[in-house]
Amino acid sequence: MIRMKRLSSEQIPMTPAVPTIEQCLAYMDDFSMLANIRAHSLMVAQVAAVLLEGLRTADKIRHPLPAEDLVLAGALLHDIAKTQCLYGTCKHALVGHDICCDLGFPEIGEIVKEHVVLSDYAPGRYRQGLFNACELVYYADKRVRHDTIVLLESRLEYILGRYGDNDPVKETLILANFKTCREFEGLLFSFLDFPPSDLADIAATRQLIVLS
Repeated sequence: MIRMKRLSSEQIPMTPAVPTIEQCLAYMDDFSMLANIRAHSLMVAQVAAVLLEGLRTADKIRHPLPAEDLVLAGALLHDIAKTQCLYGTCKHALVGHDICCDLGFPEIGEIVKEHVVLSDYAPGRYRQGLFNACELVYYADKRVRHDTIVLLESRLEYILGRYGDNDPVKETLILANFKTCREFEGLLFSFLDFPPSDLADIAATRQLIVLS
């Protein structure tokens, strides 16, 4: 006879609360997301989906990949606070984190908070093929200019022009972040079967996100 040991509530693994795609689209409406930001978010989700699918099919990683629903929801909601912060002083990643936590999605909130700058950049972990949802969304966002997939240099040029304000301090921070992102790109794509330059073409031929 096999005796089953009952786990305490502290020992039972918790499944993250993740909104569906339909819920994410509804939240975009609830928080008055501008059409161009919505289009950007949809493309970031498409890129994140292609990266995740690429890691899965390349089969070079022996560690668990992040859950697809977590990655997609994080990508769709990464700019949930962008509209309200456009003309103010608030930081949209932090406000977006709070919004998602208030909605009951703390794991999504972490992805939103990390999508501008990674607070826990860990190249040693990436060399082992360990990537989480925050990092995939962070990189996907850096590859989308408005609603078009571009190379990192093109996105950097836009970010410097849009947010650099001809301020040497801001420009230095932006350049440092993109230097980190370029290094991350090399580590990420060492586990993929295509180069960064092919991402746009692959995303155009694989509709991995079905929107009703």
